[in-house]
Amino acid sequence: MARGIVNAAKSAANVVSINQKYTVQSTGVWERIRRLLAIDPNRSTGVPLNSQYRLPTPGSIPPLAYDDPVTVPAADLADNPYWKRDVRRSYPQLSTVSQADAVGLLTVGSQAAPKDDVLKLGEAGEQQLVAVKQQGEERGLAALFEQDKKSIQGVLGANGLPPLPCNINTTPKATQSKYELGTENGYPEKYAPPIPRSLGPS
Repeated sequence: MARGIVNAAKSAANVVSINQKYTVQSTGVWERIRRLLAIDPNRSTGVPLNSQYRLPTPGSIPPLAYDDPVTVPAADLADNPYWKRDVRRSYPQLSTVSQADAVGLLTVGSQAAPKDDVLKLGEAGEQQLVAVKQQGEERGLAALFEQDKKSIQGVLGANGLPPLPCNINTTPKATQSKYELGTENGYPEKYAPPIPRSLGPS
């Protein structure tokens, strides 16, 4: 116990403060005058030691002695613009469908599911597509519904609702939803939420 105290006292006696270890301090009479006139005598002068300041100096290293690490293909600037490697902004971009696009899809269908009974072949079909697009841009969906009210029926579901968005997780039934919680993730069937006093019977 006593030996530990003696060793701690010796270590404390040899401790050098940071302001004397890394900076140039005045000595002798000038150090006493500085400590007498200083607001905080233990504050450093801020002048670093020449033996420790910026060694090695930035200009002393030969430029050819250091090899810049190159990461391929990130560091290859050829055909590698910043927007392609900016992973922070690689979020899905929004796609929009204008009324002209909707008129074309309802009139002649899409490339995956074309309406063969409406779409013509050859040059007549190309002219028809141009006419449908022009009509959609000028008059919109209202003119299409005035001409043919049943054009929307082929797109709607069996219950008359619009089609659901694309679903990667397919379900066995069209009426079944993938967002279903089991008893371990949700409330049990016998659970009845408490009725607030303000809504309960008076």
